Amino acid sequence: MRKTTRRLLAAGTAILLATQAAAFDTKATAAHVIDVTTGTVLLAKNADEAVPPASMSKLMTLYITFEAIRDGRLSLDERLPVSEHAMSYTGSTMFLNTKDRIRVEDLLRGIIVLSGNDACAVLAEALSPDGTEAGFARLMTQRAHQLGMTNSTFKNASGWPADGHVMSMRDLTLLALHIIQDFPEFYPMFGEKKFEFDGRAPSNVNNRNPLLSLNIGADGLKTGHTQEAGYGLVGSAKNDQRRIIFAMTGLATAGERAEQSEAIVNWAFRQFAEQTIVKKDQPITQAELWLGAQDHVDLVSEKDITLLLPTMTAGGVTAEVVYTGPIQAPVNKGQRLAELIIQPEGLPETRVPLVAAGDVPAGGFMDRMLTVSQVLLKRFSDTPDTTGDAGAS
Repeated sequence: MRKTTRRLLAAGTAILLATQAAAFDTKATAAHVIDVTTGTVLLAKNADEAVPPASMSKLMTLYITFEAIRDGRLSLDERLPVSEHAMSYTGSTMFLNTKDRIRVEDLLRGIIVLSGNDACAVLAEALSPDGTEAGFARLMTQRAHQLGMTNSTFKNASGWPADGHVMSMRDLTLLALHIIQDFPEFYPMFGEKKFEFDGRAPSNVNNRNPLLSLNIGADGLKTGHTQEAGYGLVGSAKNDQRRIIFAMTGLATAGERAEQSEAIVNWAFRQFAEQTIVKKDQPITQAELWLGAQDHVDLVSEKDITLLLPTMTAGGVTAEVVYTGPIQAPVNKGQRLAELIIQPEGLPETRVPLVAAGDVPAGGFMDRMLTVSQVLLKRFSDTPDTTGDAGAS
């Protein structure tokens, strides 16, 4: 038995698509872009580097709060007190004071739309195991790791600059995906452009997300900025059935953040499209068989394979079929025999199991004898002749 690889070319196979697209050269120091519909990573620049996330880390505070509401530990109409610690926050705030008791729903909008640092502290103290923001930050870290965000460590609930408070851009896109998928009832809040909380903060009523007013399908999620982190954004946009999520950081100005964010959305939607490259039950290639009623079997996919691929045409998709063969008969229809590896230019590879298109029984006595004789004949024909008179003078 041997590992067999068959490279598939565009001509003569079911794979007939192109794979060239211009890479996006972002000015961000770190970025991650995913297509949610297909799970394709479109861009990864320093995506796993743990960096200060600024207010983008508020998404983790929101996620834990959404979980508490879903589990019945908190309600939207519940009113929470404001501590001196929460009131002490500066920067982006709801201008809360210790006389307030604020509805949870208002606190959520205060974080999502107004980026309120004080609102984060109020929720953190309410949900913390020990009633402190520091205790809530430890809970944030633990929950983030459970969700697969292994490059995230939190020191507070708001993203206020603190040594060791870090996230990666890949972690942020994963967190955004969890929010969208796990809490669709709350996600529309991220698309709200304005929140006027009882008139006390006229200078802080507008959502800072620059994409929401551009009519390009953007509906979330959260901006961030500190001197250490630069300007960043976790964004999402939907176009027909496709949704993209991206995270970027390290930009120099708010204007640069707006320009780069819009460019990423346009690039992701215009330069890539879903294409069906393999049809269910359509033969891809054949696998060699050993001691069967026939010496090969067609290999097919059990389902249509749709991938997100670049729209510009400049050559065929690199694809190959790998299996260990020849495969000994009998073979049953639907039996997994091989793997199709598809490698689009500049995108992650996709691996698709291939199965037998039909039954192939073991060969009869004469079939088996014929196969063995052919193997022996080939082996002898490949043996070099060493019977000459090399020693004659």
